[in-house]
Amino acid sequence: MNAPNLRAVQAARLWIGTPYRHQSAQQGAGCDCLGLIVGVWRALNGARAFELPPYSNNWRDRSHASALKALAQKHLYEVDKAPLVQGSVVLMQLRSGLPAKHCAIIADDDHFIHAQERIGVVEVPLSNWWRRRIVAQYKFPERP
Repeated sequence: MNAPNLRAVQAARLWIGTPYRHQSAQQGAGCDCLGLIVGVWRALNGARAFELPPYSNNWRDRSHASALKALAQKHLYEVDKAPLVQGSVVLMQLRSGLPAKHCAIIADDDHFIHAQERIGVVEVPLSNWWRRRIVAQYKFPERP
């Protein structure tokens, strides 16, 4: 794994155990899946990445449908979704026909780190169920 990717995984692992809090991005205090990405971006780049836009934590809600993808395209670098790259951000579509409303960081070939409602930030196996839901992959920008 190259240095920026290793730093992204290391930074994400520091968030493990942070409780789930919708629209928050405070390590140890609370975050949601997007808040985790913002926090890791901040750790890698030394500044706040972007403000969290309004969005619903209901993955079936079609309002703000393109918000997650728009933020990723504005602040990250899109790469092919296969093969998965350690330290990358993946967007997930939790149900066919609905927009991508979840994001996570690939920890290694078989695990990812994400904030899960009622659980918080965890590193979990990247099962086939999760793999099938990945619709896009992005790299964090490298610090100049």
